[in-house]
Amino acid sequence: MRTTPPTTGGRLGRQTRHGWAFLAPFLGLFLLFQVVPIGYAVVQSLQEQQWEGLGLGGPVVRFAGLANYERVFQDDDVIGGVARVLLYGAVQVPVMLLLALAMALLFDAGLTRGRRFFQFSAFLPHAVPGVVAAVLWAYLYVPGISPVVEVLEGTSLETDFLGPDAVLWSIANIATWQWTGYNMLIIFAALQAVPRELFEAARIDGASAWGIAWRVKIPLVRPALVLTALFSVIGTLQLFSEPLVVRSLSANVTATYTPNMAAYSAAFGVNDPNYAAAIAVSLAVVAFALSYGLMRAAQRGVDA
Repeated sequence: MRTTPPTTGGRLGRQTRHGWAFLAPFLGLFLLFQVVPIGYAVVQSLQEQQWEGLGLGGPVVRFAGLANYERVFQDDDVIGGVARVLLYGAVQVPVMLLLALAMALLFDAGLTRGRRFFQFSAFLPHAVPGVVAAVLWAYLYVPGISPVVEVLEGTSLETDFLGPDAVLWSIANIATWQWTGYNMLIIFAALQAVPRELFEAARIDGASAWGIAWRVKIPLVRPALVLTALFSVIGTLQLFSEPLVVRSLSANVTATYTPNMAAYSAAFGVNDPNYAAAIAVSLAVVAFALSYGLMRAAQRGVDA
């Protein structure tokens, strides 16, 4: 008895069903923990709570349209927080990525003994939870407790790390310490994927180690640099844990020091979750715009 072989369409149908079956757990979690919260935040941002009478019956939720967004763009604290994190990112992100790139190039060139140990040491700060890292560094900034402040006292390098002019960069130092090793590993992995024959060919042509790094390695790991820059920009706009910890030690960090802190203060400080949702959605739009602009600029650089 002859059996009819399965048709191409049947095989494709089964493969499609199997593919969706494998994707189902991810899609379910993505919808539950990403799409649904974002949708709920958008709905919340379009509403407002009003108290009627003596307020004994609780607040009445009403549709407010774009009123909360108008408040966001008129709120000097939120606008100031956005400007502050943009300034922070304009300095901290390039410094961090340059350090990560330099470390990745150094490890890839094999110029260090005990490379694995140093790679592990560079990545170890990222394994420290953000709040713990912030607490650790915050107390290194406090006069009377910090050995760093004590050593610098009376010298030309003496600085009030928690003062109004330095506290933002003290926070930037915490993030740089924690994330440089993480970005270094991404760039280093990209370097390891580059065929070694390219470096040998450049060396035969008379290129120095610096020339190989500048003209061969860095251009070939540009996608990894763009990826790390993209993650860093998004992380900059989400700055929250570090300034929140430092705020307990310095009056120069206010409750609305960053946009995320402003949203947190609106939600849990003054009990206005609708306004907090509007801040969060506005921040997400800004992050998307900056990320898209960065990707377009990178793409134009590749096409050129």
